[in-house]
Amino acid sequence: MNRTIYTLLLRCLSPVLLSWMWLRARKAGGQWGVFSGRRFGFYPGKAVEHGQADIWVHAVSLGETRAAQPLVRELLAGGRRILLTHMTATGREEGGRLFAEAIADGRLVQEWLPYDFPGSMRRFLGHYRPKVGVLMEREVWPNLMASAQMLAIPMVLASARMSENSARRTAKAGGIMRGAYDGIRMAYAQTETDAERLRRAGVKHVRVYGNFKFDMTLPEEQIRAGREFAGRLPMPIISIASTREGEDALFVQAIRQQRTDAVLQKGGDLLGRVLFMLIPRHPQRFAEVEGMLEDSGLPFLRWSDISAQEDPASSCRDVLVVLGDTIGDMARHYSASAVSIVAGSFAPLGGQNLIEACAAGAPVIVGPHTWNFAQAAEDAIGIGAAQRAENPEQALVLAMQWLEDEALRASMSQRGREWVQAHAGAAQRVASQIMAI
Repeated sequence: MNRTIYTLLLRCLSPVLLSWMWLRARKAGGQWGVFSGRRFGFYPGKAVEHGQADIWVHAVSLGETRAAQPLVRELLAGGRRILLTHMTATGREEGGRLFAEAIADGRLVQEWLPYDFPGSMRRFLGHYRPKVGVLMEREVWPNLMASAQMLAIPMVLASARMSENSARRTAKAGGIMRGAYDGIRMAYAQTETDAERLRRAGVKHVRVYGNFKFDMTLPEEQIRAGREFAGRLPMPIISIASTREGEDALFVQAIRQQRTDAVLQKGGDLLGRVLFMLIPRHPQRFAEVEGMLEDSGLPFLRWSDISAQEDPASSCRDVLVVLGDTIGDMARHYSASAVSIVAGSFAPLGGQNLIEACAAGAPVIVGPHTWNFAQAAEDAIGIGAAQRAENPEQALVLAMQWLEDEALRASMSQRGREWVQAHAGAAQRVASQIMAI
């Protein structure tokens, strides 16, 4: 397939794709601007003068925006003005929260990345005229890359990763994706495996600089608040974090089974002995998971209902599950956890970020599907900061066992924090290279 055919197909399918985007936005809530002019590269006012946008960083969604945080902070500290783009409302909201000060004083501007039509991308890049573009992790699009080449804007892949599945899909796409990857000035890969796959995809220049997620700074106030919250509870917390579709029901059932087993085997309820925090990855699923908990009969509360109280811990004494239904509180939840099960890995979805849990000092359990964080998961397991479980039932059994072994949890916590600290520094190294372009 060449770019002309790709663009023709994109135009023909655009009614379906835009309808899907609109339905997704409606379900998720928030401001998406699906049909706004900015999504097609139309902006009010005059084009930005060349160089004023300085460095453009694209972080498609929530996870990439969080991963971009250390890089953007390094670039801001170097005096650069940043254009930060997103595709999802959750990514944009998180960017607004993380960089509120820089936005307020004009050092950072947020914008939607337009859809990958040739005219949309040309108008977008022609309006902002960045000196260099930085794509977080893997967001390479054919017309984006062609427009950047046309305007002589060097493009960089930062904290780049490519799973084997992505490598196969890229190879099947043929010349169009090889041409897009060929336009990358430099890719800063997370691991040697990622680097090799990127080279196979067509990137000529690849260096292994590491994963930016090791450089993420957890908010001190959240760490403190999480530990204070845990300290006021009469029971330990097991967090089940970043669950995705297909996993929540399995974990709700596993919690019910643990409760039944406790009654049958030990003659007592789990209520008052442990608190589970079930935290869906995407906000559009909060209501769905709440419905699952209501149907299960498990006593639960929503975090949004108790977090504003003077003493949130007092509300949790008679519940078994807290539904984490807020955005931006993950560091707090991890810091409060005696054990953290990092989900997205108990269905074939590739897993979610376990590095943040280790940085907060939580012993970690992951599922069998961790290809999005393959090297990190294997490394954490190898040094004894994490362990793998095959399914939610096994994960909860293991977590309950760990609650009885304080020495084990303390050792895993220390190893996790030391591992994160040992791998920090990738964002600073990449930022220095980008600022030199």
